[in-house]
Amino acid sequence: MKALVLLGPNLGALGRRDPETYGSATLDDIRRELESWAGEHGHEVEVAQSDHEGDLVGRLLSAKDDGFGGVVLNPGALTHYSYAVRDAVEAAGVPVVEVHQTNIYARESFRQHSVITAVCAGAVVGLGTRGYHLALEALAWITR
Repeated sequence: MKALVLLGPNLGALGRRDPETYGSATLDDIRRELESWAGEHGHEVEVAQSDHEGDLVGRLLSAKDDGFGGVVLNPGALTHYSYAVRDAVEAAGVPVVEVHQTNIYARESFRQHSVITAVCAGAVVGLGTRGYHLALEALAWITR
């Protein structure tokens, strides 16, 4: 399986942005871990991050044509209000698993609702960076 791991706004600052909440792993750390895991399991992964909603929408809409069998998506703050990202997930033509490193349901009230989850194949929340690995495993199972 070839998977796209797509991270939204502010996730390029992982490791230095509120490490008490998000941990010390950087985006490069996550990329290396996921590429290693994928290689060990006979999969291929591409990790991409953008602070721009339109870039995320474009990547989701082109995922199938780009040969991806599924997408792991952490939309960041767009989770709570971006119907554009939601609609792109719905139209992607491949399964999408939503990931949040923190448990969004145990945080501030404005973070406790996702407009994305309903159109995803599944969601992993609150398990830190391990959530990305679990989402890849779920995609491999879904697409087998």
